[in-house]
Amino acid sequence: MSAEPPRAAYAAHNDVQFEAPLQLLPQQPRNLVWPALLSVMAGAAAVAAWMMRVSTPARPQPIDVDLVDTAPKQMAMAATTGVPSLPTAPKRPSTALNMKMITGDETQQKDYAYPKQVKNTDNYRNAAALSAKLKDDGKNAGLPKKKVAIIGGGLSGLACAKYLSDAGHEATVYEARNVLGGKVSAWQDEDGDWIETGLHIFFGAYPNVMNLFEELDIEDRLQWKIHKMIFAMQELPGEFTTFDFVPGIPAPLNFALAILMNDKMLTLSEKLQCLPALLPMLIEGQEFIDKQDELSCLEFMRKYGMPERINTEVFISMAKALDFIDPDKLSMVVVLTAMNRFLNETDGLQMAFLDGNQPDRLCAVEKEHIEKNGGTVKTGTPVAEIVTNDDGTVKHLLLRSGEIVEADEYVSAMPVDVFKRFIPEAWSTMPYFRQCDELEGIPVINLHMWFDKKLKQVDHLCFSRSPLLSVYADMSTTCKEYWDTEKSMLELVFAPCSPLAGGNVNWMSKTDEEIIDATMGELARLFPLEIAADDKWPSTKNQGPEGTAKLLKYAVVRTPRSVYAAIPGRNKFRPAQLTPIKNFTLAGDWTAQKFLGSMEGATLAGKLAAEVICDRAAGRPYQDYQTRAIQASIQMGDYEPKKPLGVHGDIENAIAWGAGMEIKSKGAMDKMVENDPAQGVKGAEYVARV
Repeated sequence: MSAEPPRAAYAAHNDVQFEAPLQLLPQQPRNLVWPALLSVMAGAAAVAAWMMRVSTPARPQPIDVDLVDTAPKQMAMAATTGVPSLPTAPKRPSTALNMKMITGDETQQKDYAYPKQVKNTDNYRNAAALSAKLKDDGKNAGLPKKKVAIIGGGLSGLACAKYLSDAGHEATVYEARNVLGGKVSAWQDEDGDWIETGLHIFFGAYPNVMNLFEELDIEDRLQWKIHKMIFAMQELPGEFTTFDFVPGIPAPLNFALAILMNDKMLTLSEKLQCLPALLPMLIEGQEFIDKQDELSCLEFMRKYGMPERINTEVFISMAKALDFIDPDKLSMVVVLTAMNRFLNETDGLQMAFLDGNQPDRLCAVEKEHIEKNGGTVKTGTPVAEIVTNDDGTVKHLLLRSGEIVEADEYVSAMPVDVFKRFIPEAWSTMPYFRQCDELEGIPVINLHMWFDKKLKQVDHLCFSRSPLLSVYADMSTTCKEYWDTEKSMLELVFAPCSPLAGGNVNWMSKTDEEIIDATMGELARLFPLEIAADDKWPSTKNQGPEGTAKLLKYAVVRTPRSVYAAIPGRNKFRPAQLTPIKNFTLAGDWTAQKFLGSMEGATLAGKLAAEVICDRAAGRPYQDYQTRAIQASIQMGDYEPKKPLGVHGDIENAIAWGAGMEIKSKGAMDKMVENDPAQGVKGAEYVARV
């Protein structure tokens, strides 16, 4: 477990693919693509039925090269002509297009070339256009240059500062903790191993993040994996199955084909039962999607007569991955928004890992860019109060140190739960700020588990479909910095982890050992022939003699308030970046933007906040998307003023600042509960249990 990044060993071991995927069809206009999708779905359904007749092996079979070569071309022809065309019968059963069963030792470890269609989308072009607009401001010497103070050094605050510096403004970031990144922050343990706040994956459908990587010249730090989704088979422990995206088939046909060719998770009739629910989304788009915010995934599913197995086979995985909660608690607008983004971009669901820890490999590069352009990024500098003038505008920031920070413009890039504790009393009765009371972050736990042996090497993100786990990855295989040929390091998302997230158990207040024992039980089920019986972990007591892998060490990272809880009815309360205060702007992935609570959402929100300030400085009218109507229920409220509570704890106590940390003391647990009483037990009880 060396602190030295084994990049050279990784590069020597891995076969990096540089050849471009087959390009059969160009990116299609949406109004032409959806009719093509509907026509090809009938053809794909026929193909699925045909393949199930000719391919009935119980175990994976070798891929038939003829089918791989011909099927995509014939499917592409069906998409353009509307006439289904069946591929020639294979010489042997094939899983090339079928949703294939895999085991870890069958996978090849390789990174793939940058997906060709990522930048060939309207969303990417819009991201690049906004970047160009802000850079043009920086070239215009006649525009006034503003001094901007930004509270929060997560992805949103850094993006805001980056684009303000591009526009020629002087941006200073004030981060309370001694590490940048917020929800993507990381730190090293005593062995030099990196502990990350969360398991973070980059998607092709992250246009503003991809645009940012291009502008920072760090696209080579993205390790793209094969274009597929991998699911653990609950009924077949130790085995996995995939949605395979055929190269050369454009969106949305590739997504439909990947699902229709699946005969392991859903039957053909169950897939077809989903069509009536999805057709309104395809026809009406975002207008229909926004109307579903009042329904949970489960309610939406039953309203439209979708089969119950959709919940267990698909929605549970999606809900946990998108918002760390179960589908009976998640607003359907989140799932439909994600599907709408991914469906419309050919490489939207292709995934990439960053090649190392985010503070070094991303945040440090942003910091360098900001400071090169005249800005400043400060860590270990907590803000104590936002001080206002008589007219409600910001007078200055008061730091915990007693220092006063004066600027022309101020930005909050704090998480919603932290921001609510800083809202000045003068603002607390304003409907714009009062709507924030309707939003709160969701708890989540991230685990790191080092084993003494290499487990099944799936070089990708895996959806566990487990009651306790969301997604996981063997970072010793997927990531250059953590590369290890002899031992596995699993990073896992433990969710839902609290009644606040809809769970039955408050795992946030459990000891690390209790959390790890529960996880070992899940891993024993996922890897039945590999995890050893270990007296230290009672949940493994039934493991057979085949299992030999034992846990060497672990880290448990709690984030009491992560992305905003996207429960039904909350989306409409997300505030715009433009506020009623003429020198104050909001950022953060919880503010109104079209990419949900995510790295993409955080980056876009920071960029939009920068645009608000640049438009104001240049005397330009605000954009329509920079404003948002406030709900009548909020507008009509009669509110009493509230004094800001502030946030307590030192800069080492990450939880006090809205990100994650390891709880190893009574004081740390006390600070978590002091700032957020709903989270759990007081420290004395916690230590007694330990």
